[in-house]
Amino acid sequence: MGRLREQGVLVYPVHSRRSRGLSVGTNLFPRPKQCSFDCPYCEVFPFSTDAVFSLERLEADLRETLALALERDEPVMDICFSGNGEPSLSPVFPDALKLAVRIRDQMVPSSKLVIITNGTGLLEPETFAVLRDAAAGPPALDIWLKLDAGTPDWFLAINSPVPKAVAGAGFDGMIAKIREFAACAPVTIQTMLCAVDGREPPALEAGAWERLVVELAAANGNIRKVQIYGKARPSPDDPKAEQLPFEYLERRAASLRLAFGTRAAFPVPLVEIYP
Repeated sequence: MGRLREQGVLVYPVHSRRSRGLSVGTNLFPRPKQCSFDCPYCEVFPFSTDAVFSLERLEADLRETLALALERDEPVMDICFSGNGEPSLSPVFPDALKLAVRIRDQMVPSSKLVIITNGTGLLEPETFAVLRDAAAGPPALDIWLKLDAGTPDWFLAINSPVPKAVAGAGFDGMIAKIREFAACAPVTIQTMLCAVDGREPPALEAGAWERLVVELAAANGNIRKVQIYGKARPSPDDPKAEQLPFEYLERRAASLRLAFGTRAAFPVPLVEIYP
């Protein structure tokens, strides 16, 4: 149960603070990291491996890992697509998702199915449809959708989109696509709060992010939860990104809850803090 994503494995069990227990990670990129963002807080270190991806190996590894958890009577909170990059950009993602749904339903039917995504896959119409149908339909895919910034300047600082990785992955294009997706499927907003180059998010940024989250929640009621989390693990770019005090995260969460409270005409999302 101790295998790590840095070793390039396809399946890696971790005890996740946000899942509150055992999360079985699914990695679609066993070779070097492939991502459309280059976030300074990213915890994926350079590594080398001779591992080769196949759906057959993914199925075998996933079944083995789940069987070990069941043998130890350890609850599996979720099967999670994350790994060494942006999972929704993998060409095998739709097939891997179908595979994970089938195995989840057979072996751990009470477990959630999660994707941790930066949202750039939503810019591809086919991927948009796959994620929408999986979130709104029977698979009940829990989409943890990155929204780290409310302004273009902070978006560039904290997410550092990779040039030409995905067309339209600038701030305006991403926000427009997040609005479109949240209008038709349930999502969990995930926001990393950390210092970048020695500075915390400016007050202008914090206010813009809060207004954006409230706007998304008020539009259709599809924002189920907001996860505010801090930098808790080492990153290759340290100390470019640094942990902020827990009190700062608490203030941002309290301000968001207060802002939600002034707009009681929609289902108010749960706001959780993970320092």
